[in-house]
Amino acid sequence: MRTTKTIRDAVHGDLILTKDEMRLVDTKAFQRLRGIKQLGMSSLVYPSAVHSRFEHSLGTCAMAERILQAVEHNGGMPIAAEDRRVVRAAALLHDITHVPFGHTFEDERRIFERHDRDADRLEHILEAGGLGDELRAQGLYQEVCGLLLKKKEAVERPFRYEVVAGTICADLLDYVRRDAFFCGLNQNFDDRVFSLFIEANQRLALDLQRDGLFRHDALSELVHVLRLRYGLTERVYYHHTKVAAGAMLSKALEMALTERMFAYPELFELGDESFLHVLRERSQAFPAIRGILEALERRALYKRVYLLSRGEFDDRLSEAQIAELEQKYHFNQGNARTKAESALCRALKLPHGSCIIYCPAAAMALKEARVQVRIDDGAICSLDTLRHSEIEVLLRKHRALWRLSVLLPATAADRFAKAVHWCEDTFGFPTMLPRQSRGQLMFTFASEESEN
Repeated sequence: MRTTKTIRDAVHGDLILTKDEMRLVDTKAFQRLRGIKQLGMSSLVYPSAVHSRFEHSLGTCAMAERILQAVEHNGGMPIAAEDRRVVRAAALLHDITHVPFGHTFEDERRIFERHDRDADRLEHILEAGGLGDELRAQGLYQEVCGLLLKKKEAVERPFRYEVVAGTICADLLDYVRRDAFFCGLNQNFDDRVFSLFIEANQRLALDLQRDGLFRHDALSELVHVLRLRYGLTERVYYHHTKVAAGAMLSKALEMALTERMFAYPELFELGDESFLHVLRERSQAFPAIRGILEALERRALYKRVYLLSRGEFDDRLSEAQIAELEQKYHFNQGNARTKAESALCRALKLPHGSCIIYCPAAAMALKEARVQVRIDDGAICSLDTLRHSEIEVLLRKHRALWRLSVLLPATAADRFAKAVHWCEDTFGFPTMLPRQSRGQLMFTFASEESEN
């Protein structure tokens, strides 16, 4: 009797899963991931970017296995069978708590807590979809849940967690390839990076030395991975069209939640299309919500009329000012974002829901730069402490992707100028949009780099 199943994947080729893993895959909870796109609204920019969290999860399991094999090969010590089962299962299930358009609702509009920090959501999904019973039957429930929620054991013994969802990890090595492939971007990393993985002091690390000598070629491969990650963030994850669409959908959901037409736990059992169908059906009597959804269906996206950028202009924002903006307009502290959007609608005499403030989290550090590396026979350190010039530039460029935007329907073009004045008075800063339109936002940053 065959004990494994081979699945053909467009990105990695043949993926091998065990019978136990297939029992996890064949649960209702896991199959739901087929209906959740990996990149949310990005398909409005890159039409072929409709790949799902289902296939990404399979690919992450495969990448975890490659990392484990590399660690065994480089360290000479076999990975315990139980550790391998736990790591592979956690890699397979690392996105099980995703809701439709999850990153949009969690990391950008901040309507909900992040999917990997919500224990109640994990419990609901595991118990409602048969997955919890299957994990218990395989003796994996406690350890896998501990890794998924990064509980105490995962922190005290971080190696297993870091294989799945650390810095340079299985999750990243799948989505960097998969997202680029389905967006049609000609970028990839060399498989040679797998040869660098080692286990050191119960941490996952990458070996940048051989026989005590520093390997510049290995460092170059790591820097290349950081470049790819930055490129995807700039060109895909924070593309202005995707941002506008995500902001619109988030606003529609937020209004639906306010009107109590949608309950948060309902999202746990829906995919993208079923969520949009339910939201559309329940919003028939609410013109503001219905109008946003109809605009999305026509790809009549809101336009950015006001922009604040970070660290790339002469009168730059301080970190304290950015933190204050984040509290008000990302976390919606004291309903500041909701109140400001309503006030702008009133000032412009536009219908409720016509003005949207988009403010992602300010902490946009490139976490992959914190990967643990070995640079000589004994020392283990974080890559970002090496003070490598290109890593420093990438870190700064990544942080500089932060944007606070105000968006309005294109039909309100006659009120754009008034909106800009209102925003400048409210936020206390002139708009950076003209500079961006002239390609000048990078001027100060580039000048500073040439001086250093």
